Amino acid sequence: MRVVVQKVKRAQVTVDNEVVGKIDRGFMLLVGFTEGDGSREIDYLVHKISKVRIFEDEAGKMNLDLTQVNGQILSVSQFTLYADMKKGNRPSFTQAQAPAQAEANYQEFNRKLADQGFTVATGVFGAEMDVELVNDGPTTIIYDTATLM
Repeated sequence: MRVVVQKVKRAQVTVDNEVVGKIDRGFMLLVGFTEGDGSREIDYLVHKISKVRIFEDEAGKMNLDLTQVNGQILSVSQFTLYADMKKGNRPSFTQAQAPAQAEANYQEFNRKLADQGFTVATGVFGAEMDVELVNDGPTTIIYDTATLM
């Protein structure tokens, strides 16, 4: 499982010219799954993301987590996080999890983040989406359970 966490001042996702998810201060998450990913990886990254301290305290030090700043989450599915570019110039997506399982995992991931008390807005799984954000910092963290667990 891979998640790109971007600290944002605001973010939104649009499908067919309609805003389907929008947040103010918080995290914009790009979320991808590979074969074998499931509840174990989801639980691990829900914990890591909910506790990561990348918001500045009064001294300007990255010391506060999402709860401490009353932040929100915009979660967007992105199978292209598993693009394989080893051969040629066109990406292969064979490492991405099958859509039905990836969608179930994506829904579980978002539900578990919401269970932590966060407001979680989402894109539309499998849709062509326009994502807009104002990256704060910029601060971007990449989590990959293949290298963390």
